[in-house]
Amino acid sequence: MRAWVGLAVLTGLTVPLAMASPAAAHDHPAHHPAHAYVANVEDDTVSVISTKTNTVTTTIRVGDRPLGVAITPNGRHAYVTNNNGDSVSVIDTRTNAVTTTVPVGDGPVGVAVTPNGERVYVTNFGGDSVSVISTKTNTVTTTIRVGDGPFGVAVTPNGERVYVTNDLADSVSVISTRTNAVTTTIPVGDGPGNLAVTPNGQHVYVTNASGDNVSVISTRTNTITATIPAGDLPNGVAITPNGQRAYVTNLNSGTVSVIDTRTNTVTTTIRVGTWPRGVAFTPDGGRAYVPNQLDNTVSVIDTRTNTVTTTIAVGDGPTGIAITQGCRSHLRGCGEGGTGR
Repeated sequence: MRAWVGLAVLTGLTVPLAMASPAAAHDHPAHHPAHAYVANVEDDTVSVISTKTNTVTTTIRVGDRPLGVAITPNGRHAYVTNNNGDSVSVIDTRTNAVTTTVPVGDGPVGVAVTPNGERVYVTNFGGDSVSVISTKTNTVTTTIRVGDGPFGVAVTPNGERVYVTNDLADSVSVISTRTNAVTTTIPVGDGPGNLAVTPNGQHVYVTNASGDNVSVISTRTNTITATIPAGDLPNGVAITPNGQRAYVTNLNSGTVSVIDTRTNTVTTTIRVGTWPRGVAFTPDGGRAYVPNQLDNTVSVIDTRTNTVTTTIAVGDGPTGIAITQGCRSHLRGCGEGGTGR
C-alpha cells in the first residue's frame, strides 16, 4: 500500500448521489427496488444491497483497494475507483458484472457522474489530477491538473461545474465542465476530504477532517458562508433529496451529525458503527445508508426518527457507497431486472 494512502484513509470517502431531474420527482413508485453499491477496500469487492430487504444480494470482484462508487443517472452502470490499481471498474447493474476496466491516474479515490450521464470525473490523489472518462467509450478523454492530494468530487445539478477537494492543500478546485479547466480555487478548512452539493445547486458542504468541521461554500460567489462544528474526524457527507439536511459521518466518534441546511447547525447526532465512512440516501430520502469500515457493516438510518433501524453485514472494510434510483415503469430502459433511474 502506498505511504500516502494512510492519509487518504483518515479523510475517508463518500460519493454524492446523482440528482434526479425535477420531473423525476413526480414519477410513479419504483417497480424495482433501489440497490446500494458498497466498495469494500480490504477484500477488493463491491457488495450489492437490496434496499427492499436490506440484504446483500450479490458480491462483485473489482480491482485493488476499491474506494469510491458512483452510479449513472439511468442506473445502468456503477463506476468504482481502484486506489492501488490506478483504474476504474465499470459494473453493468443489470448483470452485476464488471464489463470493462479503465486506466486512470495515480491513486484514484473520488468519482462522480455528470447529470446527463456522459462523463465521469475521477480524482487521482497521488497524481494531483482529475481524469475525465467518456461513458460512451469508457476511455479517459482529458486529464485536469488540480491541487495537492485531490480526494472528493461532486458535480452541480446543472452539470456546469465540478468541485474537487484538495486534501493536502486545504482547498477546493472548481472546474468548468465546458472547458475542463480550473476556474478558481477556494481555501477551506484543515484536511478537506469529501463534499456534496445541495439539490438546488446553491451550496457545497465540505468535510474538514483535521479541523473537525464542515465548510459551506456559496456556488454563486465561491466563498465560504459558514463553518459548522462536527464530530471527531468528519468524513463523508450527503444532502437529503429535499435539500433540508446534510448528514456527516465522523470517523473517530462513530457517529453521524445531522445538519439543518437552513440554519447550518447540528440538530442531532446519531450513533452508528466503528469508523463510519460514506453516506447515501434512498431515492425518497427516507433512509440513509452508512458503511462502517472497521465493523464490516452498513448502518441503516430512518431519517424521520434519526435512529438506526438495522445493521447489514457486508465485505471487508466498507468505504464508499452509492444507491440507484430504482426502476420506474414508464422510463425508457426499465426492463426485466433493470435498475433504471
